[in-house]
Amino acid sequence: METTIIRYSDTELNDFKTLILSKINIAKEELNALTASLSHANSNGTDDTGGAYHTLEDGAATLEKETIHQMAGRQKKFIEQLEAALVRIANKTYGVCRATGKLIQKERLMAVPHTTMSMEAKLRQN
Repeated sequence: METTIIRYSDTELNDFKTLILSKINIAKEELNALTASLSHANSNGTDDTGGAYHTLEDGAATLEKETIHQMAGRQKKFIEQLEAALVRIANKTYGVCRATGKLIQKERLMAVPHTTMSMEAKLRQN
């Protein structure tokens, strides 16, 4: 009995690799920008304003920092997922649905290059 290997060709895998590397670079730039914005303290110079305004500004600054931390965390996770996709490319398992074993549609991989599931499997999951 002959087994057929269902996977993307090396050329296609290379195309996906190029796309993923580009997305990693963009994501790292965004992460660096978020990290840089966290390291800059609130420099609006509000020392001479009233106490009530200062408290409101402190609250807003804290909320903004928490939001930036969350965004940075999501960005780090996204980069990790993209890097895991590169490992799957190296292993030649990229684009194979982990639930069905079928090829994930190219359009889906172009839109969500770090996915490990086909739409069929993803919809079944919900």
